Formats: sequence, C-alpha cells, structure tokens
Amino acid sequence: MATKKFKTEVTDLLQLIIHSLYSNREIFLRELISNASDAIDKLKYMSLVDGSLKGFSFDPRIDISFTEDGKRTLTIKDNGIGMNEEDLNNNLGTIASSGTRKFLSSLTDEQKKDSNLIGQFGVGFYSAFMVADKIEVLSRKAGEEKAYRWVSDGKSSYEIEEAERDEQGTTIILHLTEDGYTYANRYEIESLVKKYSDHIAYPIYLEYDKVNYNYEKKDEKGEPEKTSEHVVEQINTCSALWRRAKNEIKEEEYKEFYKNNYYDSEDPLFYIHTKAEGTTEYITLFYIPQKAPFDMNYADYRPGVKLYVKRVYITDDDKTLLPTYLRFVRGIIDSEDLPLNVSREILQENRVMASIRNSSVKKLLSEFKRISENNPELYEKFIKEYNRPLKEGLYSDYANRDALLELVRYHSSSRDGYVSLKSYKENMPSDQKAIYYLSGGKEETLKASPLLEAYKKKGYEVLIMDDDIDEIVIGSVYEYDKIPLKAINKAAAMDDLKEEGDEKDKEEKKGLAEKIKAALGDKVKDVRISTRLVDTPAVVVNDDSDPSAQMQRILKQMGNADLGDIKPILEINASSPLIKKIEESSDDEYVKTLSSIVLSSAMLQEGILPSDPVAYTKAISELLSK
Repeated sequence: MATKKFKTEVTDLLQLIIHSLYSNREIFLRELISNASDAIDKLKYMSLVDGSLKGFSFDPRIDISFTEDGKRTLTIKDNGIGMNEEDLNNNLGTIASSGTRKFLSSLTDEQKKDSNLIGQFGVGFYSAFMVADKIEVLSRKAGEEKAYRWVSDGKSSYEIEEAERDEQGTTIILHLTEDGYTYANRYEIESLVKKYSDHIAYPIYLEYDKVNYNYEKKDEKGEPEKTSEHVVEQINTCSALWRRAKNEIKEEEYKEFYKNNYYDSEDPLFYIHTKAEGTTEYITLFYIPQKAPFDMNYADYRPGVKLYVKRVYITDDDKTLLPTYLRFVRGIIDSEDLPLNVSREILQENRVMASIRNSSVKKLLSEFKRISENNPELYEKFIKEYNRPLKEGLYSDYANRDALLELVRYHSSSRDGYVSLKSYKENMPSDQKAIYYLSGGKEETLKASPLLEAYKKKGYEVLIMDDDIDEIVIGSVYEYDKIPLKAINKAAAMDDLKEEGDEKDKEEKKGLAEKIKAALGDKVKDVRISTRLVDTPAVVVNDDSDPSAQMQRILKQMGNADLGDIKPILEINASSPLIKKIEESSDDEYVKTLSSIVLSSAMLQEGILPSDPVAYTKAISELLSK
C-alpha cells in the first residue's frame, strides 16, 4: 500500500470544509450523488465515442446502503466510468485550479461559512469528511481489469492499493463520526435524496432491512412478532426536469433542481426555460446565480453550461457553448439535432450549435431587458453582480451591441444608484449635444473631479465609469441612439461648453497660457485657457488621440511598454487667485515653481502621481518659504 501526501491546497480546503461548513454538513450526500451521476454520464458518452468502449452495455444506477450496528457506515455505489490509480491521485489528491490557493487565502471568516464554496471548487467529495473520520474509495475504470482502493482520514495523507471489484464504477464507504450517525438512517437518507437529488437522471436505490410487525401474533414477551425483510427500493423520481413542459413544473422544483445540480445553497436570481421547435430543435434551461461565481474574473473560469444530445450528457467544460461575457450563466442545452459523437472541435464549427448559441444569447439578453423594464429591483440585484461581464460584451459581441447598450449601467454625477443610457438620454436638457462621461479611477475620485464643475453648473449629467474595463470598452462605443459619447477628460469636450465671449476671453489670456507653457517646458503638450472650471485653478486632460493615464497603465500591464512620450494638456482657470499670481509675477523662478505645483496638483486630483514626487515636495517647500 502506497502512502501519499495531499497537495497543500487540498489540506487547506479540507480544514475549511471540516471546520467552517459544519452547520451545512448534510450537503455531503448531494455532492456524492452528483459525482456518481457525472461518472455515469461520462461512461454513457464514452460508450458512444471511444473505440475501446463503443457499445459498452450497462444498466446505470446509484445504490446507497448503511450499517446501524457498532461503527456505522454509509455506502454510495455507482457503475459509472470509474477510476484507475492515476485518476484517484489526480481527482482525490489534488485540486486542478490555479486560483484555489489564492482564493482561499483571500476569504473572510464570514465567507468561509458559505456552503456554496464546495461546489465552486468542484470538489464536493471532500465534504464527506464533515461526517466521516475515514473514507474508503473502491474503484475500477471501465475497460480495465484492475481495481484500486483509496483510503484517508482527511488529515494530511492517503493510501492507495490494488483491490477487487466485479464491475466498473466506484464505491465510497464513509466511516461515520458519532455526529454523523444520524445519516445511517433510512428516513434521513430518503429525505435528503428527495430534497437534493430527486431530479438526478438515473435511479437511486436504497438498500436496507425493513422490520415488519405482526400484531396478530405475539412473542414470548407478549410483543408483536417481528420479521426482517431485505429491501431495495428506488427513492428518486429520475426525471430530466428540463424536458418536462413548463406548465407542469412548480417554481420550487426549478429552484431545487438548480441548487442540487449547481452546488448553490441559495435560490437562483431567476431562470429562463425555452423549448425551440422548427428547423433546429433544442431545449435550454438557464439560471442566473444570486452571487457571481468566485472565478468569474479568472482566465481559467469553469463554464457553467452542460450540453446534452437527446438527454445524453456530452460535456460540461466547453467554453464555447455561450460567449465568454455570459460565463456566469448556469444551465443546460439539450439538442435534438447534434450528433452524439460530436467533439469539441466539431462543436466550434457546427452550424446547429452556432444556431443554438446565437438564439440562446438573444433569448438571454431579451430576458434581461424584460426584467430591467418590468422588475427594476430584481434587475438592480442582477446588475450589481454582472454589470462588468455585460460591458465586456460591448467590446466582443458587435452583433448584439445595441441590445447590450440597453442593459449596461453606470454611476452618475447627479443621481444615486445605477443609470442606463436610455434614462440618461431622457434626462438630457434640450441644448445638450452629447452623452458625457468620465472614466479612469474609483467612483469617489471621479465624482470629486473638478472637470465636473462646469457640467454641473449647466445642468448636464456626467456618467461615472469606474470599472477598470470601462477604459477599454467605451472607446469602441461612439454613440447611443444617434447621440455621440464624449469623455470630459478629453480636450474636445470643452468645445461643447463654449459661451458667448469665451473666445474673446481666451484671446486676451493667450499670453498667460504661453507664459505657463514656457515655464513648464516639455512637461505638457499644451496649456489652454479653460471655459469649464469654476473654482479649481487647473485640470489636466488628454488630447483626443491620446490614451488616458488609466488606459496607459492598463496597456503597460498588458505588455505595451513602448507607448511613446504622452504628455497631458493643462487647462487653467484664468480667474483663479493662484493663476493670477502667476500672471502678475515677473519672477521667472517663482513662475516656474508655481506652474510646476499647479501641474502636479492637477495631476494628483485625477489620481496621477507626479513623475518626480521629490521635486514636487521641494517646490512646495520653496514656495512656502517665500
């Protein structure tokens, strides 16, 4: 027997599960039954496409049994794909997710109590250690002769040895703790299966000894005569819920199906059940989780949609079933037209799958819009979790951009909560020429920007785009409903605020702008008299063709180090007392020092650190000393 250590991530996760999720320990049975169902799914699929297993015949089933005497045990057995020694090491000895350790270390104590974590990692097997102090796994892989036994106490190591098993599949034996004895009980098992696993597509059988009482006959103590009967009975309905007619399914059934199959302790936010008939026939059942999946923003996220063909499971790890920006969607696609031996490569090019995908995207987006119009409270919950990926769609899904523009939301300079582009347009004064926005930092920083002063004064609302992705996405969106979008931290947006006499004032102060520009030298691209500043001495903006400071940081993080020498434009408020001091001074050094401070302060207001903080501090000290 070979003894091996768990990977560090497994040890950490075991501690989290055993010590933090104890109050939700009953979900262990759901997890083990779901794993058994997945194993049968995989064998059915392999028997269709794998040459060595083609035509493999078996009667799919899951069996549960228990012992009630002495050290109690609970056994879950399936006849699915099974595992060999390598599979046992890979599946039960490690966790194949690069983000697991990082995610575990970032969890708060409150988050660690969330039973949803088990399913998010896809490691429901380990939840059994909440009720067992020892677990044995006996498994034989389909098409192979050898079987193996895996044994562990869930602390730091496990053992593997060769064993015997008559057929393919896996048997899991839980040696229950005293607290876990309650699960070695017929009524408890039946209750949990009905609660969590009633819609598993394969029959679940419970094996137990039933005691019958004959009240007409008495034993020597005068008690009713007892006889024992060994019973094996099916305890689930074994139906594919998504294939039933919608009017036959209760809302509670939809919710339970979601929680049972997608490892979530909460009800879904909402669901969408569609049956398409005609040229392409398919059924989809999509769920939107209450909370965004923990790995939603990871490159190696786990897709949440399973593909079936005529109820035969095909895959649950294909990221092309829906576009990436809808990766938070959970659910099922069941096609009547795809071939059963469809491969991942064929899926990406298959016309039927392309049609299902396109129709599914349009259905999801139209449902999101319907909810936004009819149930704003529900939509706000949705947008708090999924606003960011929808924005990604603006950049990546041009065909559905108009629909997505109706769905995304932004913060605002004049309203609390979220604002749609449609609502913004309806609020625009008649003289407003564009939809104005400010991006490139946190919401608090952007809302405090002096660039907003003149827009507020004229009664113009400005959208606050504080998602880091906004910088990348919004540059590709030029208009909404024929209204142009303009960034107020670009020089051209100033032209929309011109009033009578502005040009005359700018011409009179032309010398002041040139004076400050000469003092700053190559630190700026230009110095201009501002028509949009009220109280603030100066702001920095970008030329229309230059990326913002935030975008420059993003591009550098993406490996674009050579962006050239991009300099800001300094807009000055000629009526500011500080700027007037520069105008009135004939001391070149004083003008140079004060101009440098004005520039650095303007950059700091936009969240940009001065290129030389030491020089900035020195300039302030010199100014104060005078």
